[in-house]
Amino acid sequence: MQTRAALANRGWRTISFLMKPIYEIYEKKLEAEISKDHLPKHVAIIPDGNRRWARMRGLQEWLGHREGYKKMREVLMWLLELGIEVVTVFAMSTENCTRRSPEEREKLYELIAGGLRELAKDEIVHRNEVKVMVIGRRNLWPKELLEAAKEVEEATKGYNKRVINVAVCYGGRQEIVDAVRKIAWKVKRGELEPDQIDENVITQHLYTENLPDPDLIIRTSGEERISNFLLWQSAYSELYFANIYWPEIRRIDILRALRDYQRRQRRFGR
Repeated sequence: MQTRAALANRGWRTISFLMKPIYEIYEKKLEAEISKDHLPKHVAIIPDGNRRWARMRGLQEWLGHREGYKKMREVLMWLLELGIEVVTVFAMSTENCTRRSPEEREKLYELIAGGLRELAKDEIVHRNEVKVMVIGRRNLWPKELLEAAKEVEEATKGYNKRVINVAVCYGGRQEIVDAVRKIAWKVKRGELEPDQIDENVITQHLYTENLPDPDLIIRTSGEERISNFLLWQSAYSELYFANIYWPEIRRIDILRALRDYQRRQRRFGR
């Protein structure tokens, strides 16, 4: 006898299958509405809702993370195909790295490390000359994740056409604290005068140094906050909140976010 969770999953897959022709027509319509000349240069993503997606289906929470990882790779490929130059993914927060159970952290680290190793060998990554960088507090990473980060960064270090940032054990406040510490040490060593410290100096000491600020931040799950993500860099970012859990996101949802972005008038505080 099938479980309630199995029946729910079967029903969800059946609905998705039946709706596929309609989605394909709508997807083409959306893509035609998007101007290739007005795409955001940098898109950042908060992929929220993996655990709730799993619980809703009666599944173990780590299976939600697994489905979320599969979806992340798919979304990254969509963004590359659409011509986005820089993508930053909030894979795991500082809070996740310190407050989640050891078992859940281990599963997450394992998924992320495996994903980084796949990116290091991915034909699409190399064909598009994508530099992959892993940012966050490395002192919190286990050995397996450190080795995977080194592998993908070494494999893509010569590229500069596109960039994918994977933020692991990352927090916006912690990033600013780390930048201030670096600057303070330079002042102490006499390499920098206090009067020389301005916005550009701080920007150059962030994990994302030399990269443009995100033009668009996409968050799933219906939550409308940025949760300590790219606090300094997001001062003038456009925010798009999708009312779906991350494993459910479709290409049409990404296209809707891009269309919404292009319909806005960006003022940058003016």
